Parts: sequence; C-alpha cells; structure tokens
Amino acid sequence: MRLKLSKYQYNITIVITSTRFPIFTLKLTQIGNSVGVILPKEVLARLKLEKGGTVFVTETPEGFALTPYDPALEEQLKAGREFMKEYRDTFHQLAK
Repeated sequence: MRLKLSKYQYNITIVITSTRFPIFTLKLTQIGNSVGVILPKEVLARLKLEKGGTVFVTETPEGFALTPYDPALEEQLKAGREFMKEYRDTFHQLAK
C-alpha cells in the first residue's frame, strides 16, 4: 500500500501473522456400513498414532476435539494425584 501526504511519500507494509494452529481438512469415507475419517500422516505423527490406534472425540465449547488420550482416565489420574497430595505424609511414613 502506498500513501502520499503532501510532498512526502510513505510505504506502508501490512504483515498479518497467525498464532493459530494449522487447520487440516479431513475426508470421510465409506467403510462397510460405517463412515470413517482419513487422517493425514502429519496429524497421525503429531497425535503419536498408528493404524489401529484409538482416538477419543470430546465436545468442547469451541466445537469437537480429537485426542488419543482417554478423558475418563485423565479424571481418574487427577483424583489419584489429589489423593496422594492429601495423604503425602502418610505415604512418606509408609515408605520408610
């Protein structure tokens, strides 16, 4: 964009950067009587998944999230951490 004010000329460069994560387009395909999603190799690598792996879809305020981690297991781990924190001294004494 070029801007001219009186006898001076200014060059203005507008740079738009995105801090968002990349967006991947997923393709739906017929698999028997079901429908499956094709995940690109890059997505599989980032999720540390291989053929036959399990993924979980959870609904979030922003939409849906696809994750290799079981949300129910995460809740159980959180409860276990809280329990261990609460009884830290007891576990320390038992470890002696």
